[in-house]
Amino acid sequence: MSRHQNGEQPTIRGGPEATSPHIPIHQSSTNTNDNDHRLKPPVLGTVANAQSSGISLPQIAQVDDADGSAATPWKNRFQTLWHWKPKAARYDPDNPPEFTMWINILFGFASCFTVSNLYYNQAVLNKIAETFDVTFEKASSVATLMQAGYCSGLLFICPLGDIFPRRPFILGLIAFTATLWIPLCLTTSFPSFATISFLCGATTVTPQLMLPLVGDLAPPARRASSLAVIVSGLSLGVLLARTLAGVLANFTSWRNIYWFGLGVQWLVFGLLYIWMPDYPSKNPDTKFNYFKMPWQIAKLLATEPLLLQAALVAFLHSGIFTSYWTTLSFLLSSPPYEYSSVVIGLFGLIGVVVIVCAPIYSRLIIDRLVPLVSAIMGLVVETVGVVVGTSVGSFNVAGPVVQAIMIDLGGQFTQIAMRSSIYGIQPLARNRVNTAYMVVSFAGQLTGTAVGNRLYAQGGWVYSGACGIAFGGFALIVCLVRGPREKGWIGWSGGWTFRREDLPPKKSETTTEEVLEEAGAVGHDDDGHRGVDLKNASTGRDGNHDGKKQQ
Repeated sequence: MSRHQNGEQPTIRGGPEATSPHIPIHQSSTNTNDNDHRLKPPVLGTVANAQSSGISLPQIAQVDDADGSAATPWKNRFQTLWHWKPKAARYDPDNPPEFTMWINILFGFASCFTVSNLYYNQAVLNKIAETFDVTFEKASSVATLMQAGYCSGLLFICPLGDIFPRRPFILGLIAFTATLWIPLCLTTSFPSFATISFLCGATTVTPQLMLPLVGDLAPPARRASSLAVIVSGLSLGVLLARTLAGVLANFTSWRNIYWFGLGVQWLVFGLLYIWMPDYPSKNPDTKFNYFKMPWQIAKLLATEPLLLQAALVAFLHSGIFTSYWTTLSFLLSSPPYEYSSVVIGLFGLIGVVVIVCAPIYSRLIIDRLVPLVSAIMGLVVETVGVVVGTSVGSFNVAGPVVQAIMIDLGGQFTQIAMRSSIYGIQPLARNRVNTAYMVVSFAGQLTGTAVGNRLYAQGGWVYSGACGIAFGGFALIVCLVRGPREKGWIGWSGGWTFRREDLPPKKSETTTEEVLEEAGAVGHDDDGHRGVDLKNASTGRDGNHDGKKQQ
């Protein structure tokens, strides 16, 4: 006979509003007897009943249900472990956790080694074909399915970041992907390998959840440089995945890169479990409808001029990028170069320095200018690089090298600036805004690959390069038809100033004249402190301007 059948009630110290130091207990509405003035806590029959009433059990305990059967302890343990948070990860609304450099770097690290899942296979497709005894064309479908799954995840999983709390959502996706990754290391069936690859691609969208989260947390004056850390992690993940996969497959079994991917995913899970704060949901009461979601995303593109402008620029930039890297292998493997696949693969490391330095030049340049100006600067650099590479690449290897550096540098400028601008659109829908941006960008990748390959087959390196130049020119036109402060679809209203107007003032920029004026307006107390008991005085530059206006 259970304790509840004997009429005993579980005791929660401190009354109905007491909570565990680790896990909040949410009270559900219960019926009370008017003659009984005591607040009775809800009776917990089973773990399922506790969950349905909105209560998280903070203790690992065995509770008998009405039938006398014992609830399985492992469910209680799992529930406790899932809801428990280290001290560094607990969220206090009165004292929310600061967005520190460590958290920024941690998110970048997580983005790097989760996006790598999509690219390990690209360097070992020939080994996969040999192991499963299939044609190379059929083996290459693994890479296609992985990218198709990623696109599906962008469209159907990423928007949920606007609804669910980010910590359990991201941790759940990483744990699910890492668990599903195990069959990829072991299976001997190619259909199973291909199917699981698609599913892993769909859930490998953690970086696209990190980017809107950083957009939420980073101060506006530091948003570009904070996003640059995540974007750099994404770019490094692509390069490292291909390089590590190629090296390991050359000296060991190709399966080892998948075992490496499994281990690093659980490492990322462990680091985020310990350090990632439990940020609350932005729209906890929103009813989500999957059938309406594509329409909502399309509506954002149709009603937000800035988002459409940024998405078109991303489409064209992605076309330039993928067209170059797709046709580069054809160029370098043909006369007059005839390089080996190892040498061709090393070309991917050319832009590492540019990628690693992205947070630095983002802080020094992109954070200080309006995003559109930084995007135009990046597109100019990118287009000039394509012109140089197209002009001399057919007979001098310096052309493709210069093009790679300038595409990476210009692309980083463009991507960081455009992302920084769109995260100011509808803060409560940043994940859906990011999804709209990424879906259009992904379409640009597919277009660049298809068009670049077709033009190279027809006219070689010069034809495909001409396509990249056209994409760059059109992207510049898209930027120039709408100014940085324009509210409508076309125009430059709102001013031509290139420097951001929302940056915090710098005291070091105060002129000598302003210092003298301030000295006459601001008094001192007995301890030498300035600005005491003076209504119109201020120690900052903005206060000086306010004082001038009042005069």
